[in-house]
Amino acid sequence: MLKQRVITALWGIPLLIAIIWFGGELGFTILIAVAGLIAVFEFYNMVAAAKLPPLTYFGLIWTLLFILSPHFHYDFLIPLLLTSAVIPSLIWLLLRPQKEGAFIGWAWTIAGILYVGWLLSYFVALRGVDGGRNWVFLALFTTFGSDTAAFFIGRAFGRHHLAPSISPGKTWEGAIGGIFGAIIVSLLFTLPTPLQLQHLIYWQAILLGLAVSVFGQLGDLVESLLKRNMGVKDSGRLIPGHGGVLDRIDSVVFAGIVVYYYVIWA
Repeated sequence: MLKQRVITALWGIPLLIAIIWFGGELGFTILIAVAGLIAVFEFYNMVAAAKLPPLTYFGLIWTLLFILSPHFHYDFLIPLLLTSAVIPSLIWLLLRPQKEGAFIGWAWTIAGILYVGWLLSYFVALRGVDGGRNWVFLALFTTFGSDTAAFFIGRAFGRHHLAPSISPGKTWEGAIGGIFGAIIVSLLFTLPTPLQLQHLIYWQAILLGLAVSVFGQLGDLVESLLKRNMGVKDSGRLIPGHGGVLDRIDSVVFAGIVVYYYVIWA
């Protein structure tokens, strides 16, 4: 498993860097849209396997609309998307032949739209701010640094379980190591390189790295709880050694929101 994870990272990360660096806002939006649609499809497959039939096609369409929404600067857009996600889907329930468990399936449909579509839209919005490309790199690589450090330090020194009822393999030692890994990567963005963020000073980089790691690990636990409720180990098998796309973006989506609001407020 570790060998597969390393091989996947060796080709996946350079490809990701190339798309973000050369693809511009359009290329990045396409990347997020594709990842989001695959992730929410995995989400609905898990829900369907648990005998809770979601409105899969409806959820895919509205997930895409939410991801694209930052490109349309209208104050009423998000309330409109939320309303149009709720009312038509409720009407759709009346037309479905399967009535048993209909409202539970509807609730999971809306959950997938919000969990994947709405949260990923923050990454698209982050790419559109001043210096957005570098902020996206910070959100991604700080999260990767946190995940990597937590994984290896947890394997080497982990003794105290972090959340045994949700994810037995995670430890406090790994979580603390992940925080330090995120802070180290975040500090790299203060150095004079093409990725330098001019307005990011050392103490801010430390706090941002801390926040990204904490919220990213919480996002990881949220998805672990989801998989435990659905009775599956991974959301899919698309990424060798890592599971599905949803398994890879669970911590990233939370981190993207943290960085976005840092940029907007600070």
